[in-house]
Amino acid sequence: QVRMVESGGGSVQTGGSLRLSCAASGFTYSDYCVGWFRQAPGKEREGVATISRWGNPATADFAKGRFTISRDNAKNTLDLQMNSLNPEDTAMYYCAAVSAAAGHCMLLPGDYTYWGQGTQVTVSS
Repeated sequence: QVRMVESGGGSVQTGGSLRLSCAASGFTYSDYCVGWFRQAPGKEREGVATISRWGNPATADFAKGRFTISRDNAKNTLDLQMNSLNPEDTAMYYCAAVSAAAGHCMLLPGDYTYWGQGTQVTVSS
């Protein structure tokens, strides 16, 4: 059974930091591109950052310089370090995975097969 379980969300003030984690199981994690996505109320889900099976990251413009994605293929985990948070970062954050056989590791939510339930991040001013 495939599972992706996020943790680490919470409430912080503007300028604060959070570290999100995702634990994956039920599939060959090292063969998958994985990433973080988010969805704010009334908005479409958007890509935050992805990382290929080889560790190559792709980061959305709004996250560059503030967010860092990392993965540990030995532990089947995915992390997102978020710094300099602002209220526009308030959203539900999801981790997701798609097989590397698909040939891409892009910031497009529709490309991803497996999803977690999400963890809420709230940034207050």
